[in-house]
Parts: sequence; C-alpha cells; structure tokens
Amino acid sequence: MTFLLDSGPRMRRDEFRLLRDLVNQRSGMFFDDSSFFVFERRLRERAKALGVGDFTSYYQHLRFHPRGAEEIEEAIDALVTNETYFFREEYQLRAFGEDILPRLHEQAARGNRKRLVIWSAGCSTGEEVYTLAILVLRSRLFDGWDVRVFGNDISKRVLGIARRGVYPRHSFRAMPPLYDEYFEPDPSQPGGSRRVVDRVRALCQFGHFNLLERERASILGRVDAIFCRNVLIYFDPTSRRGVIDSFYDRLQPGGYLMLGHSESLLNLSTAFELAHLASDMVYRRPVASHSLLPPRREGVR
Repeated sequence: MTFLLDSGPRMRRDEFRLLRDLVNQRSGMFFDDSSFFVFERRLRERAKALGVGDFTSYYQHLRFHPRGAEEIEEAIDALVTNETYFFREEYQLRAFGEDILPRLHEQAARGNRKRLVIWSAGCSTGEEVYTLAILVLRSRLFDGWDVRVFGNDISKRVLGIARRGVYPRHSFRAMPPLYDEYFEPDPSQPGGSRRVVDRVRALCQFGHFNLLERERASILGRVDAIFCRNVLIYFDPTSRRGVIDSFYDRLQPGGYLMLGHSESLLNLSTAFELAHLASDMVYRRPVASHSLLPPRREGVR
C-alpha cells in the first residue's frame, strides 16, 4: 500500500474513476477530473475510518460489504460542501416574500384551497427551511392555513442538525436583526448559539432521500414552490434533467421554482416559463392545464 505522508492511502487515477462512477450511479452527482485531489483528500478520511489500506479495498467495501450502502452515504456526505446560512441570497428571498407568496395566496384562494407546501430540495443543515417558514409567518397571508415547509437531503448527518434547530453564530451572519424574534438563546451551546422557536419549527419537516428518487419525492404530493439553490451543480446533465422533470411533476400549475443565481434550465427543460418579478426572475410551471412534458410525466403523481 502507498501512503501520503503517513496520513492515509494515495488514490490512483483508475481508482478515482471507479469511485467517481459509483458515486454518480448511486447519487447522480458527478465529479470531473479536476476534482481528483479534493476527492482523494476527503475519501482518504473515510478509508482511514474503516481501516482499509487502499482505495481499491475501499471500492470493494462500497460495492459488496453488507454495510456498503451506509458507507456510500458517508462518502457522499464527505464529498459535498454543505455551506448554508439564514437568509442566503436575500434578493431572491425578498422576491419570494413580496411577490411570490401573495401570488400563491391568490391562486390557492381562487381554488378554495387553504394549503401551502414549500419544498427546500437539498436543504443541508436546514437554515433555508426555517428561513422560508419565517417568511410565510411574517407575511400573515396564511394564518389558519395548513402550511408545511419540507426539506430533504441525501445526508443523514445534516438532517440531524436541521431537526435539532440549533445553530452557531456564523449561521446568522446575513440575517437582518428584525428576524431575531424567531430565535431564542440556547444555553446548552456556548458561543452565542440560538434555537429556532417552536412556532417556526411546527411548520417544518425533514426527510432523507436523494433527489433522483422520484417515488420518494411523490410523498410530498403537489407543492406550491420549490427552492433548489446550488444543488444541481453537483449532478451530471442526465440526472439534472431527471430532477427538473421531478420538480415539474410535483409543482402545482402556477407553482414556482427557484434555482441558485448561477443556475438555469438552459438545455435542461422547456416545460417551465420565466416569471418576471420586481426584484428577480424565477421559473414557473405554466397555469395552462396541458402538459409541456411527454404524457407519461403527467401520469406520475
């Protein structure tokens, strides 16, 4: 076995390709050749934790060990950067609060439907989920309605943090002071950590699944808005298209899709239309009843 400065095994290029393709097959995420050294460094820690001496043995563990599926989750968790915080990309959240929520209220009220469902896809440690719930509460448009803000992630570790709802000081670095009322000090955690208050937590749910698992996503039913920001950058083009099709299936007609500021549906889907808001442009499933996707998509609910 070859070790790098006694810190673990060195990855060969053929091992990188095997491991990369396995991660892609199981998760839809793709790492190109430029990711080699990050891939090696992060999976080296996993190989060391398992006590395997080289990456071929690690690959064999992932493929054939009875607990290989659990280790793949650990590997994916190690490879993905979970960087998020409250009120991230404020301009888009402003559009959500000032433009989209009133439109969703009007659409639902016209259909005599007092229910609002928002999905944070790839929610990481949960700050986005709670941010969206706070904006819904603050709007006062949905008082007395059945409101649910759902977050999913492929990592059980980050979902554990999300469910606890306790965050360190740096998670609040972009949050305006006017939202302080939705948090309370957490005496069990030093350094200024705060806990999401119960009236916000009551609106939020979290689930563990991969965005490629369309059947698992169907448990949400129809949703009114989807946030999927800076998640699709990890996926290969085929997987991206599958995820976008799944989003289309889940959205109510007239429902909104928010991507990251550097992401678009170019070359991925023509089913959505652009909605021009006062401070942003977002995607929307057309209100018209006919589908822009093949008929089989409309049969999946």
